[in-house]
Amino acid sequence: MGKANKQVVCDVLMELAKTDRDITVLCSDSRGSGSMTDFANTYPDQFVEVGIAEQSLVSIAAGMANAGKKPVACSPASFLSTRSMEQIKVDCAYSHTNVMLLGISGGVSYGALGMTHHSSTDIADIASIPGMRVYFPSDRLQTEALTRAIMADRDPAYVRVGRNAVEDVYEEGNVPFEMDKATVIREGKDLAIIATGEMVLAAKQAGEQLAQQGIEATVIDMYCIKPLDREAVLRAAKTGLVITVEEHVAIGGMGSMVAQVIAANEPCRVINLTLPDAPVITGTSREVFQYYGLDADGIVRTAREWLK
Repeated sequence: MGKANKQVVCDVLMELAKTDRDITVLCSDSRGSGSMTDFANTYPDQFVEVGIAEQSLVSIAAGMANAGKKPVACSPASFLSTRSMEQIKVDCAYSHTNVMLLGISGGVSYGALGMTHHSSTDIADIASIPGMRVYFPSDRLQTEALTRAIMADRDPAYVRVGRNAVEDVYEEGNVPFEMDKATVIREGKDLAIIATGEMVLAAKQAGEQLAQQGIEATVIDMYCIKPLDREAVLRAAKTGLVITVEEHVAIGGMGSMVAQVIAANEPCRVINLTLPDAPVITGTSREVFQYYGLDADGIVRTAREWLK
């Protein structure tokens, strides 16, 4: 049963907040779009509305962390990752504060609102900061496991989730989650597909389609973009062809990080399926993915082309 990953984060925080008064959610006029209204209504003393002031959002969250709180700063990914970059660098990473930065409506979730609201550079923005971790969970089940893990540790992290409900990648009660370790969804010898975030479902579907055509693909869910699971990348490289899939531009994205690891250790062909280095077309997420070959059919076409 599909569910929006942002709603899952709220559900987990509401459960944990029953017994942990230090858990606090901060929003930049985004409680509705971030699915945090229930938290704000249930725990008003553990909720802070900052307004449209993303830099203040991050700095206040860092200050609360220094006071012993466990803050979650929620804002649209497009604004959180750009307007607040200095505060993320200094107040969260350099100062090593226990802040979970939740970038909502990531990638092209806002559809027709266009480039101003698309977050297609947030991996490059945030992963480039020393001390920041970056996670793109794929479905509701992995999002739940990841949220629990981050709230249990003391390191800053950026988590990007989409806007809409997504189909399940994993099965209820069978989520092979290990912190900072990629999940191998299927094994294959002909090529490897490494995907992150909501692209993982398309990669899984592509692997199934390729299997029906006699092509066995390894499919990897790289939810942990930083720290990148280097061991999983190098195992994928042994197939001789790696295709990366992400809702992000090529420059500074997950695919470029994968290519760096492979080039230095296990050279093979690496093809990056990404958003373009230009404003994307106007349309829904599904239409955008289809246009740029980021859906299952597009991944299959790319795999067959490079296997010729």
